[in-house]
Amino acid sequence: MKLAIGSDHAGFRLKERLREKLVALGHDVTDCGTNSEVSTDYPLFAAKVARAVSDGAAEKGVLVCGTGIGMAIAANRIAHVRAAACVDIFSVRLARGHNDANVLCLGARVVGPEHAEALLHEFLTTPFEGGRHQRRVDQLATLASSGDAQPTR
Repeated sequence: MKLAIGSDHAGFRLKERLREKLVALGHDVTDCGTNSEVSTDYPLFAAKVARAVSDGAAEKGVLVCGTGIGMAIAANRIAHVRAAACVDIFSVRLARGHNDANVLCLGARVVGPEHAEALLHEFLTTPFEGGRHQRRVDQLATLASSGDAQPTR
């Protein structure tokens, strides 16, 4: 799978660990930075990963900051991106299965490295369920383009 990964300074170590794990599993990973623990601004790296997903250069993205929240807010400003900040397996399953999330946002100050790997595995292996959930994802796309969701039934 083609993936894009990025972090700010707070998420750098966890991003590196997850990147190495993904490469070892055979994924094609584009590292969008940052490249150290020197303080930096998370929106820059969220935008790089989100644009890679939006443009189709990556199938999915992974972002890491202190909590995952800032990265999710920033990434969701890019068209066609559905970023979810998750801290447990159940949330990841629903983010993928119901919301077709295409960017996983993790908090290095919130989840441990082993748990982050488990969340990432769940994100990569849980399929989108479609059906009634597709209608809702379509409404999200409408919000992004017009600012007004339209019922589809």
